[in-house]
Amino acid sequence: MPYLFDGYNLLRMLQKMEEFASFTDVQMCRALSDYLKAVRDHGHVIFDGIGPSDKSAFGGMPCLEVLFSGDKTDADSVIEQKIQDNTAPKSLVVISSDRRVQASAAKRKAAPVRADVFWQKLLSQLEKERKRPAPEPFQKRHGLTDHETDLWLRRFELDQ
Repeated sequence: MPYLFDGYNLLRMLQKMEEFASFTDVQMCRALSDYLKAVRDHGHVIFDGIGPSDKSAFGGMPCLEVLFSGDKTDADSVIEQKIQDNTAPKSLVVISSDRRVQASAAKRKAAPVRADVFWQKLLSQLEKERKRPAPEPFQKRHGLTDHETDLWLRRFELDQ
């Protein structure tokens, strides 16, 4: 299910919370990217305005595309247009506490989710990911290669 995020709406909600008061737009986008990677999905976060002149900090985030609305329109209008243009709007999850955006999502049968509700879901998912044990190393079940065995024997001077 693709996600559409109302960037500044989500960020302003976060910044009202004590633990995220100093969160930046880039930090939020990294968290969104981590969440989307964990749930094996993708999304777009749309911010108002033209954004910083150097947008390189927003690059290289897997599963997340960061967009700026430009100076002629606002993020809400861009999100509404993306909802309208989507050929399968029922599969969209639209993250915004803005009533106008939520109404647009509901009108096309997309799933509107308030920013605070989504953020709690994100935190829960990322906590699960953090607690998930690392996969077993291949060598645990299949043993070391002959070369690796020879290296360890030499290392501990057991090769005589």
